[in-house]
Amino acid sequence: MASKRPRPFDPEAFLESTGVSKTVLAYAEGQSIYAQGGTCDTVLFVKRGEVKLSVTSTTGKEAVVAILGAGNFFGEGALAGQALRIGSAIAHAPSTIIAVRKGDMQQLLHEEHALSDGFIAHLLTRNIRIEQDLIEHLFNSAEKRLARALLLLARYGEEHVPQRVIPKISQQTLAEMVGTTRSRVNFFMNRFKKLGFITADGGLTVNNSLLSVVLHD
Repeated sequence: MASKRPRPFDPEAFLESTGVSKTVLAYAEGQSIYAQGGTCDTVLFVKRGEVKLSVTSTTGKEAVVAILGAGNFFGEGALAGQALRIGSAIAHAPSTIIAVRKGDMQQLLHEEHALSDGFIAHLLTRNIRIEQDLIEHLFNSAEKRLARALLLLARYGEEHVPQRVIPKISQQTLAEMVGTTRSRVNFFMNRFKKLGFITADGGLTVNNSLLSVVLHD
């Protein structure tokens, strides 16, 4: 008899089933979850909504690091000894966030191997994503970086996650994500629409054909 495949790790269900102390918080769109330079003493989980992670330079220039959807941890730098937040987190849409204090999360990871394994897999996936983003910025054009960012926002290729309409996102935010100007983003978005890669009726729908921009040499 063939062995059953293990069920995908469900961090929300696990956090709900354990006795760890946690706080459930609701944020309106645009509301700050934590600010760069603030105390780094909690690990957070996106229960519903979306969270924008960004970093601001000493000259005031902002770079968007990621936009995370439901099912993602963030703020895990607290577990690595960070005393202060190295970036900011803002609710990109109305969001429900689960916050677990650093000490409680450390104890949970030590005692519960299932959560520990899932959390490590999450961190490894995040590190791979960061490496891919760095390569994108070093070697690929702004057009390819924008196409990849749109595919990621649409959760393209994520296991067990259907492709979806992207909630409202400004061209300025997209520009900050890919490291270019808003005018260039506008130019590329209009090109993508003309070619049928994206549609903007009642939200931004990303079609699989946009992948051809990323794969094209």
